[in-house]
Amino acid sequence: IVQACRSFLDQRQCINVWRFIQTINERKDLTENLKQLQCRTLIFVGENSQFHAEAVHMTAKLDRRYSALVEVQACGSVVTEEQPHAMLIPMEYFLMGYGLYRPSQINCSPRSPLNPFCISQSMGVKLKPIKTQANLKA
Repeated sequence: IVQACRSFLDQRQCINVWRFIQTINERKDLTENLKQLQCRTLIFVGENSQFHAEAVHMTAKLDRRYSALVEVQACGSVVTEEQPHAMLIPMEYFLMGYGLYRPSQINCSPRSPLNPFCISQSMGVKLKPIKTQANLKA
């Protein structure tokens, strides 16, 4: 198969395709270094996405203090196109957890649109808990 692909690419002179395939083939596995990543990471994945298992796997490898996973129900691989509204409130919570966003009014009512239960019911979003501080044992 590799020889057939090389032959086909040589005949067509598709240097960009060849470079792309070569880059993918030489790409290093990053999962071992994910625990050391300290930038804040919010991963959105559709519940029906073909990449759902990979998103869950990558989230498990990340440091939970700096990352969160949002699974959007009834959505495929492109959450930004299929359900962009489902990204807003989880992003607000993510930013609030790090003190980067403060809404002008916080309504604590159980029927508030900022209530996680209302989010999951009305928008089809399953929020995973976002840990913002390390647990310190005395």
